[in-house]
Amino acid sequence: MEISIADFLKINNPNVIDIRIPQKFNDNHIPGALNINASMLMNYPEKFLNPSLTYYIYCQQGSSSRTVAQVLNVKGYRVINITGGYEAWILNS
Repeated sequence: MEISIADFLKINNPNVIDIRIPQKFNDNHIPGALNINASMLMNYPEKFLNPSLTYYIYCQQGSSSRTVAQVLNVKGYRVINITGGYEAWILNS
């Protein structure tokens, strides 16, 4: 599943995950986002995700996070990719 940045911005208190490298995350990120390594998230989702919640995930442009979201959805988690990633947020915030 995917969501446009315009629709994402309408959500109150979303659970947001940034899978970019810590240096990029520390430079700037979507407010409230958690920085979690993509491979850790895919290999050990039970450490980071609650299966009863919905999460919104992004990377720099949205392609890596799309793959991570697909893997996590197959594992039974509700993870929605933010189309266009951080770059879309910069353009629309």
